[in-house]
Amino acid sequence: MRMFLLSDNVDTKTGMRLAGVDGVVVHGREETLAALNQALKDSSIGIIFITELLVEQIPDVIADLKLNRTRPLVVEIPDRHGTRRPRDYIMRYVNEAIGIKM
Repeated sequence: MRMFLLSDNVDTKTGMRLAGVDGVVVHGREETLAALNQALKDSSIGIIFITELLVEQIPDVIADLKLNRTRPLVVEIPDRHGTRRPRDYIMRYVNEAIGIKM
């Protein structure tokens, strides 16, 4: 099982390449969708890493993949500038999921 990266910048791709993860750098919704579809066709890819900026461009597609497919696993990662999520992201996620404010 291989891992694959969809990144919006070369620095993230280089860092992941040093860890042994192949990938591509894409910009824009159409390029992202084309690269994602190509990765989905490869049955040897078990995990797809995708930067948060690219997820913002195709949220409907990513949500569909996460809800309706068991493989590959899609993991959102921050890019070299850090995460775009608010500091209380995990707490809000838990609050929404179980309805308890912690």
